[in-house]
Amino acid sequence: MNWQYAPAKESTEQIKLQKRYQHFINGEWTKPNSKKYFSSINPATEEVLAEVALGNAKDVDLAMQSAANAYNKVWKKMPAKERAKYIFRIARMMQERARELALIETLDGGKPIRESRDFDVPMAANHFFYYAGWADKLAYAFPNKNPKPIGVAAQIIPWNFPLLMAAWKIAPALACGNTVVLKPAETTPLTALVLAQIIQDCDLPPGVVNIITGDGDVGAEMVKHPLANKVAFTGSTEVGKSIQKALAGTNKKLSLELGGKAAHIVFDDAPINQAVEGIVNGIFFNQGHVCCAGSRLFVQESCAEEVIAKLKSRMQTLIVGDPLDKNTDIGAINSKAQLQKIKMYLQSGIDDGLEMFQCHTTLPSKGFYCQPTLFLGTAQSNRVVQEEIFGPVLCIQTFRTIEEVIEKANNIPYGLSAGVWTDKGAKIFNLTSKLRAGVVWANTYNKFDPASPFGGYKESGFGREGGLHGLMPYLNK
Repeated sequence: MNWQYAPAKESTEQIKLQKRYQHFINGEWTKPNSKKYFSSINPATEEVLAEVALGNAKDVDLAMQSAANAYNKVWKKMPAKERAKYIFRIARMMQERARELALIETLDGGKPIRESRDFDVPMAANHFFYYAGWADKLAYAFPNKNPKPIGVAAQIIPWNFPLLMAAWKIAPALACGNTVVLKPAETTPLTALVLAQIIQDCDLPPGVVNIITGDGDVGAEMVKHPLANKVAFTGSTEVGKSIQKALAGTNKKLSLELGGKAAHIVFDDAPINQAVEGIVNGIFFNQGHVCCAGSRLFVQESCAEEVIAKLKSRMQTLIVGDPLDKNTDIGAINSKAQLQKIKMYLQSGIDDGLEMFQCHTTLPSKGFYCQPTLFLGTAQSNRVVQEEIFGPVLCIQTFRTIEEVIEKANNIPYGLSAGVWTDKGAKIFNLTSKLRAGVVWANTYNKFDPASPFGGYKESGFGREGGLHGLMPYLNK
């Protein structure tokens, strides 16, 4: 039975967004050199939330010089335990403003308030707490080494986890003694700018963290700027490849966390109900807006009928709608352009003759929404199987043997994550050693911890974020 829940909309009265946001450079709010601004839009309503500064090369140069000056004169000279205090203070203030951050994350990005409130914001604060603890222990982290900061880090983050990605980038960089110039995605800049307010309130020395906003041209200027000693990018594989080409022949450090096409592998001895819930969590609860989204499902033939039936039944209970409603399971797609891309892939699946199943849900009349979708009877050659869709679309194939599923799961350009569902530990260890994925979850999915590294293989990038490994890209040893 499908229960109809009464609306439980989160109030936005306690937050006050500015009408216009400037760059955050050298500890101050700085007007863009271009004197131009762009709109940040609520994807659930298509309403303008705020105007945001549109950066250019001169803004990037000003931010880079500010970061280099702060690095040379203040930050690298500061005792590590003092740097740790600043990072810890940022974490505490993020906790104090957690509700505000969660609401803005949902308004700007379209994800359900439950996800912003229960995962994004707490996990972002936890990364600052975690790396505050490492700041004065680098010699213990890398024994018999002489770890030193690298200088100025140019960091570019995507729109799917704006605040968390900022924390993943900024916290380890600061802990290692580096300074930062960060650019959030143009469709989700607001929580990064609120983080800049928090950093300002924490009295972080001017120039240690600079946040500039704009489009891809701003990111390109950051990558090629001569004062950038390190580039950290999370985003599409296409842009990641262009960055790698741009840095070829330079001495700049680079880490890339790119696209993914993760595989869920369900064996006939798996806890089926638990697996179905994990599959739904891995692809639908986040609108598929996760690089590690489990967008391919491999089910052993002997249990495929049961798994697919239960999956369809569970999908019918999902609530698609207002991201601010605490009942909502699936919020809005981040932008009109992303929704059009998802629809293009849906049409591709239809043109390939695939069987498509969608929930019987009425979508809101305004905003960018997509029905959760299954494609059945897919093959390795289908575009919807091989290419990253970044939407609530799941492709299903069956398999008979372990060797077959390993070959199918690895037969894509990506290698970011995977999930294995079985009650046999031997199968789990066998697959974790043979799946070319940076993270393999066993009988769960999308579980993260600041102490655990995350990253991929092949076209999913290189380098790790999180944990002890997350310090390495920001150090010369």
